[in-house]
Amino acid sequence: MFSIGQMALFSIISHLLFIYITWRIILAMNFEPIIKKGRTTEGRIFLLFLAIVIGTGVSGFFLDILRWSSDLIYLF
Repeated sequence: MFSIGQMALFSIISHLLFIYITWRIILAMNFEPIIKKGRTTEGRIFLLFLAIVIGTGVSGFFLDILRWSSDLIYLF
């Protein structure tokens, strides 16, 4: 289906896209009561790391489903 270079580029774009979507969703939620006053920078960094972890996980799931569905032709 894809060459190795194309799959690598598609994976990078997928990870960045899902991280961005997750970041936008996290910003829409109200986390301010949880973050201590005077620790907003640390709170933002934590939310960024949270977005990276969740976005990468969702992207990995999406890429696995894509790979597995393209490998189904070898089943029969």
